[in-house]
Amino acid sequence: MSQKPAELNVSAYMTTNPITVSADVTFFDAVTKMYHNGIGNLIVIVDNRPVGLISERQIIQYLVTEGTITDKPMSHIATSLFTKISPDTTILDAAKIRFEKNRKLLVFEGEKLAGILTTSDMLRGLRNLNSNISIENVLAPKLYTCSFDDTLLDQIKLMHEKRIGSVIVNKDNEPYGIFTERDLICNALAIEADMNEKVGLYCSHPLVTADVGINFREASDIMAKNKLKRLPLKKDGKLTTIVCACDLLKAFEKV
Repeated sequence: MSQKPAELNVSAYMTTNPITVSADVTFFDAVTKMYHNGIGNLIVIVDNRPVGLISERQIIQYLVTEGTITDKPMSHIATSLFTKISPDTTILDAAKIRFEKNRKLLVFEGEKLAGILTTSDMLRGLRNLNSNISIENVLAPKLYTCSFDDTLLDQIKLMHEKRIGSVIVNKDNEPYGIFTERDLICNALAIEADMNEKVGLYCSHPLVTADVGINFREASDIMAKNKLKRLPLKKDGKLTTIVCACDLLKAFEKV
């Protein structure tokens, strides 16, 4: 049975015991920790107090500047800000706060860090709502593509410039796979790949797609089943747009 929005509290869906790193840990070690723990966010700690987060987006920004992963400590890296919420905040309210503040959400009980509420956590909660809400208004206006033989660094620069989290990889003029922020960490940086290698060697393949017109529940079910954060959509058999996990949350902004 679906739950009512008021019953969908953050405490039931947040990630407890979130992974943290101290500010003196090197950037390379931080990326390695993200890979081994299968996470997209690391909480940076100074004097046992959270001071910011490093996400896949910060890693891309860093690579565009440096061209490679170095041994600089985390204290030299720009971290993203966060907003505090309590465990009894509803998932629906948390989703709205996420976009009103445009910040990641950390859960505190008083002054103590209790957990992190990720986009995936929120989607798990929102899937319990009895809603077939439309996602038409949150689809990406443009789909970015590249060739299998293009370099990793070129696509990282494109993702940074356009502020996107993925690029569709074409091979022989047909969609072959998708290169995402997570692929960068898990497939490329984890093995210290040369940034001038072919992006197609590190993308996710085969490509999982759906049709334009699916609703929130259908899209989130497909993404959960396939452990995806981004779902390319087809119209008349041709890829035309993409929806990401954050886009799905935006569909609830006015609910």
